[in-house]
Amino acid sequence: MKNTVFTGAGVAIVTPMNADGSINWDEFGRIIDFQIDNGTDSIIVCGTTGESATMTDEEHVECIRYCVDRVNKRVPVIAGTGSNDTKYAVDLSVEAEKLGADALLVVTPYYNKTSQRGLIAHFTAIADSVNIPIILYNVPSRTGVNIALDTYDALANHKNICAVKEASGNISAIAKIIEKCGDRLDVYSGNDDQIVPIMALGGKGVISVLSNVCPKETHEIAQLCLDNNVAEAAKLQIKYLELMNDLFMDVNPIPVKEAVNLMGFSAGECRLPLLRMEQSKIGVLAASMKKVGVIK
Repeated sequence: MKNTVFTGAGVAIVTPMNADGSINWDEFGRIIDFQIDNGTDSIIVCGTTGESATMTDEEHVECIRYCVDRVNKRVPVIAGTGSNDTKYAVDLSVEAEKLGADALLVVTPYYNKTSQRGLIAHFTAIADSVNIPIILYNVPSRTGVNIALDTYDALANHKNICAVKEASGNISAIAKIIEKCGDRLDVYSGNDDQIVPIMALGGKGVISVLSNVCPKETHEIAQLCLDNNVAEAAKLQIKYLELMNDLFMDVNPIPVKEAVNLMGFSAGECRLPLLRMEQSKIGVLAASMKKVGVIK
């Protein structure tokens, strides 16, 4: 049995930007502290929600460094180090380990889509290069590639590959992963609207966009599942379902950055090619946030 990186709700944290597009480090620290003060169980830095795709190499490394230092071991820090270039992913993963990341989140190669054999070779090369846990990230709607069950089975035998963030949306497939891989591979929901069903099947938690605006509540949903109180967890998930969906009314992380701004933080806008939402959509998002008391 492998060590579990975290249980509960980990936040896929936004990266706040200044008006000129540079990273707002002071506000990043404020957001990190807000998350920890409100019960988030882990911080995932430089993921999709953190806009790693538009960061320079230097910014990516500095973001991980800053987050690790600011968190200061209060919760686990998981660094996004995935790439569609295996060597680049290896180099970034090695650097993240040196910086003190507790684990790595590694997405499947995208665009230059590989075979299932290629996925095994890619993830094995990264896992062989470090001595910290790796969480695979399966999000076929973005990458165009899906990790097959037999591929999970093979990868789960590596001592450093300990979990997967499953964002395929396919509950039946996720049930089969849990059945086949057992305690060799922890499963985290990659979709906020599937926290309860995945955890009811044995998942360990969620890597969450919702946690950016509702860290306490998302933690509570996951904790209720861990406490085997699925009925109460389901009630909470249904309560926040509209907001969960509205956080994806445009391409992530456009809506969630808007939501964080509405809460009074200075998250700024996303970098191009992502554009700010239309005012009509911002109004809908604000209304759903008011409905559950996130803003007044």
